[in-house]
Amino acid sequence: MAAGLSTTVTFNPLHRSFLSSSSNFRLHHPKSLTGLGLPSSLRFRGFSVCYVVEPRRQSSPVDNDERLERTNAIDPELLALRLAEKLERKKSERFTYLIAAVMSSFGVTSMAVMAVYYRFSWQMEGGTIPMSEMFGTFALSVGAAVGMEFWARWAHRALWHASLWNMHESHHKPREGPFELNDVFAIINAVPAIALLSYGFFNKGLVPGLCFGAGLGITVFGIAYMFVHDGLVHKRFPVGPIADVPYLRKVAAAHQLHHTDKFDGVPYGLFLGPKELEEVGGDEELDKEISRRMKVYKKGTGSGSSS
Repeated sequence: MAAGLSTTVTFNPLHRSFLSSSSNFRLHHPKSLTGLGLPSSLRFRGFSVCYVVEPRRQSSPVDNDERLERTNAIDPELLALRLAEKLERKKSERFTYLIAAVMSSFGVTSMAVMAVYYRFSWQMEGGTIPMSEMFGTFALSVGAAVGMEFWARWAHRALWHASLWNMHESHHKPREGPFELNDVFAIINAVPAIALLSYGFFNKGLVPGLCFGAGLGITVFGIAYMFVHDGLVHKRFPVGPIADVPYLRKVAAAHQLHHTDKFDGVPYGLFLGPKELEEVGGDEELDKEISRRMKVYKKGTGSGSSS
């Protein structure tokens, strides 16, 4: 048992012995302090130091149990409060990002539709329809949208998970706030799209038509990527009926496996992610993830409808 020591100093010649828990001992200082030149009335014949052994009170198991019960009684209240605060914060973040997503999508889509309408109306003003230019524009629109999937896959593996990991890492950590540093890549991809659309819009000819189509394809891919990746996969905002499309559910499950690193980061693409997993033998894990997400989705919709 632990014990404490307290000391008492007295200037009286205490020649008294006491017992400790281990041994008997006596402390004396019999010599007078004559060498200090003090008056005889102030001289001390000696002093003694007394040590008193005091047992230190230890907490009993009963005390520990009582404290534990009080802690457990408080914990549910604290946990409930923290959970409510977290849910409220997440709700606010989702609403903020939803506003940003709707405004950007509506703005970009409106400008793209108007640009397409006015560009082709200007081309047909003279009565001659430039078929090659129009075909090139539509063909490159589709080609650019598909090509962006392969560009995103390569950039994701070779850049975002390599030299640009310091920016992309924010996407693989719990997000604090409605935005993350990884969102900068969306702005970076928007720059060439705006440049191509601007050049193709203000100029006529086959090359401007091809540039206009390329910018349009990048824009379409960016909007689709935002709704599927940010909305469906990471639930940064509600996506409505998109969540009920079977192939998009498969895409979402495949991208979720990318965040688990079960297949060394595969898939790095988004819309062709299930195909990437098939190539590395990840079909079984993909089916498990789809089932898990379906259970969570049904539970969420069931609780929402019951409330």
